[in-house]
Amino acid sequence: MTAASTATIPTHSKPPAILSLIGDTPLVEVTQIDTGPCQLFLKLENQNPGGSIKDRIGLSMVEAAEREGKLRPGGTVIEATAGNTGLGLALVAGAKGYRVLLVIPDKMSQEKISHVKALGAEVRITRSDVTRGHPEYYQDVAARLAEEIPGGFYVNQFGNPANPLAHERTTGPEIWEQ
Repeated sequence: MTAASTATIPTHSKPPAILSLIGDTPLVEVTQIDTGPCQLFLKLENQNPGGSIKDRIGLSMVEAAEREGKLRPGGTVIEATAGNTGLGLALVAGAKGYRVLLVIPDKMSQEKISHVKALGAEVRITRSDVTRGHPEYYQDVAARLAEEIPGGFYVNQFGNPANPLAHERTTGPEIWEQ
């Protein structure tokens, strides 16, 4: 065997640069409409590199899985998604060098499917007319794939404590600081 064939997948000593752009989004006051006696502020989460607040939870959930040993170099990030969480995960996990497999119901727009694919994610389309317990229900398919794929990690955004923790640790404190 050569040294190249026995090498492990490199890990980053520092996060990929794009990940440093997640968070610290501007907070702006709305001044051009009547807000009555209130001040109205907008947190511009569309300024995250993936275009939404979901970049924060993607980063939080992937990094928690790394810390907990659930996701290792060469692993696969698997998630059931019909929205921006898939984009956030594709951005974060892809930047960190992981394979990304998103299980998406057929009701998701072609534009979003094309977007996650452009970020390097693989996509499995499932039926949107079935519910939990059906073999083609998107969340059940994702959980099953995580069990079948060596090194697979099912993010489970709806049951993952690192999801709300992203806002407790970043979004909330940013609002108070700004």
